[in-house]
Amino acid sequence: MKLKQLAKLAVITILALPVIVSAKTMKVGMGDPIESDQGAYALRFKDLVEFYSGGDIKIKLYPGGALGGETEMVQNIRLGSLDMALVGIGNVTPFSKKLGALTMPYLITNSSDAVLITTGELGEYWNTLAKEEAGVNILGWTYSNFRHLTNSKRPVKNMEDVKGLKIRVPQNSIMLKSWEVFGANPIAMAWTETFTALQQKVVDGQDNPYIVNNTMKFYEVQPYLTEVHHQYSLQPLLIGNRTMGKLSEEHQAILNRAGLEAQQYALVFQMTEAENAKQNMIDNGVEVFTLEDEDKWVELAKEKVWPEFYEDIGGKESFDNVLQKMQK
Repeated sequence: MKLKQLAKLAVITILALPVIVSAKTMKVGMGDPIESDQGAYALRFKDLVEFYSGGDIKIKLYPGGALGGETEMVQNIRLGSLDMALVGIGNVTPFSKKLGALTMPYLITNSSDAVLITTGELGEYWNTLAKEEAGVNILGWTYSNFRHLTNSKRPVKNMEDVKGLKIRVPQNSIMLKSWEVFGANPIAMAWTETFTALQQKVVDGQDNPYIVNNTMKFYEVQPYLTEVHHQYSLQPLLIGNRTMGKLSEEHQAILNRAGLEAQQYALVFQMTEAENAKQNMIDNGVEVFTLEDEDKWVELAKEKVWPEFYEDIGGKESFDNVLQKMQK
């Protein structure tokens, strides 16, 4: 066989071989353990993305702060060095003050409010702010319920009991001010440092929903829990504008669809599992209390906290517009 014929045969053989395209692997960082409500959202998101993409996109999860603190992960997403992360909304506000509206105390009063404020017209509003100010897209939300207070000092049944308690709070000015107005001594601290700080009594307490408190095993170092309803914990899944812009329209659509469907799943998970988490904490020796004077907490929040931050979150008119849309 002549050399030219051999070369032609070789080309035909190569073209006949199956083309192997490696799947794109995307990393998702998380602050909480995989057993948490963040984990429930992330696992669902992973399954949906890999199914809808036919395996073209693989999702690798890094729970428990394996990729750093939540604020650090947000920064890395913005830079494009990390693909995605699930973080508390309070850790996004350093990059977009207007998103701080979602951390206004006693703005969200129940799970229905939480869904209403993160979907439809309002959901688009927050995502636009996130893109323009923080450089990130919101793919979906984890609904983690109210951030209840835990502490190692004493039972808290009223505002008098909370006075002077050192409370760990995210780096969020509204959340810091809220606890200050309630009479505590709030201390901004990275989430990855919180358990050790509680264990060593650097701080007396912290606030988080039942599932987070349980999966973080705070019952080992926090014998008292008080059901406070000042802050509904919203935890968005973020992807950087830079990363999103590099994806095809098809892959962008897959991530958006998976994010929304995982959000719906996470709401059901939270509603069914929160009571189990509460019971496990009780079984591990935690005493649970309710506030005797929460109406006073609500009044102080609206009179002393809200007005101070109107300018930061886009003005009182903008905030009133959010309130109005929530009442429809």
